[in-house]
Amino acid sequence: MADRVRVLKVKQSVLANNDKRAEEFRAELKEKGIFMINLMSSPGSGKTTLLVNLINRLKKDLRIGVMEADMDASVDAETILSKTGARVIQLNTSGECHLDAKMTSEGFHGLDAQGLDLVILENIGNLVCPAEFDTGAAMNLVLLSVPEGDDKPLKYPLMFRRGDAFVFTKMDARVVFDFDVDKAKERILRLNPNAVFFPVSAKLDEGVDTLAEYLLARVREYKEK
Repeated sequence: MADRVRVLKVKQSVLANNDKRAEEFRAELKEKGIFMINLMSSPGSGKTTLLVNLINRLKKDLRIGVMEADMDASVDAETILSKTGARVIQLNTSGECHLDAKMTSEGFHGLDAQGLDLVILENIGNLVCPAEFDTGAAMNLVLLSVPEGDDKPLKYPLMFRRGDAFVFTKMDARVVFDFDVDKAKERILRLNPNAVFFPVSAKLDEGVDTLAEYLLARVREYKEK
């Protein structure tokens, strides 16, 4: 009987459809000359705080927009607007734990991104679902905070395979938490040999300039090709 029952692999189909949408959206962004970063991490890793610091460094060179994704509320979007003046839109997913390419494209068009050089998607705080869905971004930037521990790449390998660059946040907290930077790098490099790393303390204003310079160079390289 079992072999006569139709089996539909829904997840495989959903991901295949999403990949197609992502490539179409990525081509649209390239045509417009807009570099998009998909910023991913667990909740409380310091995404919004880091964004404020980065935007205030980059806005003299780049026109920047931000898409803030949350299941509900708009507190992060309000923070970005009040502290940076960047163009911003809040995307509420009503319970979804990630953004896919369709949601991201809708948010992008709602942002009115005409004239922007850089759009940053602050994805929902989650190390599982966001890693599964290509948003169409040119770059995946993944945050790992010191309080989370250096073993996160072992527990959530897909996220660390999908990242292009990795930021170790809250480095000032190393005096309290047992976080081995070398171990974290080693574990990520096993999954992702091309990974690059940026240790940062937004609180002490350390390492943010180096990350900002790297992102500026990536945007300029993208726009020149």
